[in-house]
Amino acid sequence: MVRQDLSGLPVYKMTGSGNDFVMIDGRTSSPEAWTPSDIQAVCARGTGLRADGLVFVAPGAHPDAIRMIYFNSDGSRAALCGNAALCTARLAGHIGLANGRAMYLETDAGRYEVRTAGADGRPELHLAPVAAPAAVPGLRLQAGEERAALSVVGVPHLVVLVADVDQVDVAGRGRVLRNDSALGAEGANVNFVSPGNGPSDWRIRTYERGVEAETLACGTGAVAAGCTLDLWGLAPLPVALWTRSGCPLGVRAKRGAAGAYDDVWLVGEAKMVFRGVMI
Repeated sequence: MVRQDLSGLPVYKMTGSGNDFVMIDGRTSSPEAWTPSDIQAVCARGTGLRADGLVFVAPGAHPDAIRMIYFNSDGSRAALCGNAALCTARLAGHIGLANGRAMYLETDAGRYEVRTAGADGRPELHLAPVAAPAAVPGLRLQAGEERAALSVVGVPHLVVLVADVDQVDVAGRGRVLRNDSALGAEGANVNFVSPGNGPSDWRIRTYERGVEAETLACGTGAVAAGCTLDLWGLAPLPVALWTRSGCPLGVRAKRGAAGAYDDVWLVGEAKMVFRGVMI
């Protein structure tokens, strides 16, 4: 149950390729006013607003910048969420915090360029360089999991190659891999990928850390998968990752001689579902 003093607070519900968020104008409420229990209550499915995370959108340090602070639905703070970043850019333009076509996004993971003026009208996020995805010594794969690599795109992502993502128990197997000791104490998000309808189309399903369940899409997970597939020689960038929601996330980047990726872009969607007030 949400605290009484938060009653009447305006909120926005948005979705990025099925990854859904409760968005808050940071000028009306700040993260310091919220406890993990408050965040869990608002994001709860069945008794709350049903969301993968809670996002605060506030003015940035410069006139052309906005600040995004992201919390997973379990109340934990995360450095970055790609789809939340795309939604933040759309909302910032809508509520007059920034130029709706191009701006800089300040996150716990760094400062990124984001724009909503792509050729197809979809928002685009220009991410920091991504180090070469690497094998994980000691990681325990099971039959049907062909290979795996760890990639950090603001947050850590394990990418696992399988023959068909529809045959994967994402909730069960994802939970096991997310907590594998080989990934360290904090674990990682887990992305299962399999071929799609063409060399530049792949399918992805993601188990998200902090949500502790499968989500319909994950933007930084798509970037991790795209870079990993390129490094493995399976899908030259750019590539489209088709999410569980049926929406594609586009990834483009340039691979350097050492295997690291530069000029990394995520292209997705950011839709307003509704605006309301908490009661």
